Amino acid sequence: MLNSLFSTQRRLRKAEIQALAQAAPSPWRQAWQRLKRNRLAMLCLALLAVMALWCVLGPLWSPWRNDATDALMINKAPSAAHWLGTDFLGRDIYTRLLLAGRISLIVGLLTMLLSVTLGYLLGALSGYVGGVTDKLIMRFADLVMTIPSLPLLIVMGAMLSELDFSADARVYMVIIMLSLLEWPKLARLVRGQILSLRERDFMQATKVLGLSARRRLFGHLLPNTVPILVVMATMAVANAILSESALSYLGLGVVPPTPSWGNMMDAANSLIDFQRRPWLWMPPGVAILLTVIAINVLGDGLRDALDPKMQRRIK
Repeated sequence: MLNSLFSTQRRLRKAEIQALAQAAPSPWRQAWQRLKRNRLAMLCLALLAVMALWCVLGPLWSPWRNDATDALMINKAPSAAHWLGTDFLGRDIYTRLLLAGRISLIVGLLTMLLSVTLGYLLGALSGYVGGVTDKLIMRFADLVMTIPSLPLLIVMGAMLSELDFSADARVYMVIIMLSLLEWPKLARLVRGQILSLRERDFMQATKVLGLSARRRLFGHLLPNTVPILVVMATMAVANAILSESALSYLGLGVVPPTPSWGNMMDAANSLIDFQRRPWLWMPPGVAILLTVIAINVLGDGLRDALDPKMQRRIK
């Protein structure tokens, strides 16, 4: 009789736990609900989505091709035929702006993926293993972070020019260069997060329960570092776009005929172009400005949504 009573109580407790689990939204859904209440972050998310879709589909609807030149339409102001004017070769700036957006966004996204993957793995390994491994990884990260990034990128870009890489190959080399300089920041943050989390009560409980190291790491420790990973990923995209634009503007990043927002701004390389032909440099400059601001604001919104302890009051 007692056994049947205890069994009934256990079944009732399990049913209550399951009901509560089904009633309570998942952490990701809660984060999405908090993000939706941040109108500015949602506006930036919509802006980035429209911009990416515009860059992908816009050139397909444009009557002008990227390599279509017209000697009679050199440096013409915006008109009904050319909405944003033409450049020094008579090419349509509107079409090139969209194609350049593809390259700049691809550089930002691929750089983010490579740097986040490398930084996350090395940071997690350093924080979880510790000892000599931790010292070696962190000292190497410190060494990379002590070198000024822009001068180093200029030197590496100059080396690419001397090695005579093709225009398409330079895009991928720029991505690798930016990734190698971006990963230490994330690695240090992930390491610090893991050092803090592994001393928490829930991690001590996993040891008491006798869970395997793989299950403790991948089932309990690493999932709790995802919020900081998402936020740093958004920031990495913005940093990569800015760095690529600076390199391309100096002629050391993505080079013509492959368009990017940076080398489009390099077309206005004289005082006359800067003063009398603003359509050469203003469209890519505005595109960079809007993209970077939208990514940074979205990153702040994601930080507030994924980490309620850091959440600012959103009206």
